[in-house]
Amino acid sequence: MKALSVPMFALAAASPLVLLALACLWGGVWVWLAFAYIAAAIVVLDVVLPMAAENAEDEEFPTADLVLVMLALGALLALPLVVWTVAGPSGLGLAARVALFLTAGLWFGQVAHPAAHELIHCSGRGLVWLGMAVYTVLIFGHHASAHKLVHHRFVASGADPNSARAGEGFYRFLGRAWVGSLRAGWRAERALRKGRGMNPYWAYVLGAVAALALGYGLAGGPGVLVWAGLGFHFGAQVLVSDYVQHYGLVRRTTSGKMDPVAAGHSWNAPHLFSSAMMLNAPRHSDHHAHPARPYPALRLDETMPMLPWPLPIACLVALWPPYWRRRMRSLVERAALAKA
Repeated sequence: MKALSVPMFALAAASPLVLLALACLWGGVWVWLAFAYIAAAIVVLDVVLPMAAENAEDEEFPTADLVLVMLALGALLALPLVVWTVAGPSGLGLAARVALFLTAGLWFGQVAHPAAHELIHCSGRGLVWLGMAVYTVLIFGHHASAHKLVHHRFVASGADPNSARAGEGFYRFLGRAWVGSLRAGWRAERALRKGRGMNPYWAYVLGAVAALALGYGLAGGPGVLVWAGLGFHFGAQVLVSDYVQHYGLVRRTTSGKMDPVAAGHSWNAPHLFSSAMMLNAPRHSDHHAHPARPYPALRLDETMPMLPWPLPIACLVALWPPYWRRRMRSLVERAALAKA
């Protein structure tokens, strides 16, 4: 299939947000349509349309950042609306509130995160700040620092908390990576500033407190709990994505120096629809090799390690560690031999 265009990315990423907004505003069947779409239809579409889009030839995509801004602003507006609808006097029943919570959490983790991730890699300061704002209001602000300053530098090594070791289960990784990246990002920011200027971690903390205060203003104690719950759901999805995309892949060290980051240090998935919805996040090798490359231009080829499932399914499989380890063992060994 031909390369995905920017309008295709916009349609795939924003359509679940439209359903989510309708679910918040009108309830009823819209809640279940939104839930079914993001929880099941996307997986079905990946299975029915497993082919990869062609690599884009054009490196210039003047409207690509506009899509990121649209999605980030949509996330910032949708979050308080979802919190009020789930925790406040919206008239929804318990089952609908739970379904709406899960729907929103999945969209934030699978779409708002890739959009914020792309923004923090942009060259414009305003775009970077917008990406940081999305992470901050979702109580995961430290990721904006740790991802760029730690993960990209030390990926596929023991110095990166967000690179999963072979045989490490996701739940063990979750705690190690969450705390480890929080600390590593703080140290990296402090070293970068050498005592000059304010560490952005203070903005992350103050922003998170302000966000939770807004949750309280919207729906009292339940509003705080729902906002914090969405933040945890979001953070867990960010980390399961990191877990899946780097599991068991290791950079060799030669004469005390790590090999440069290469295609063999990330797992990829070629599936069409999740690639469109997640802004080419499944093309992870090329992102690490070229962090500044715009998402529509990310490339995929047969030399890159491939997951046996679409990325959303791989993240779901990772929640069952015994099966994940068993299924991935031979793939990790094969990837290691390919680098030898």
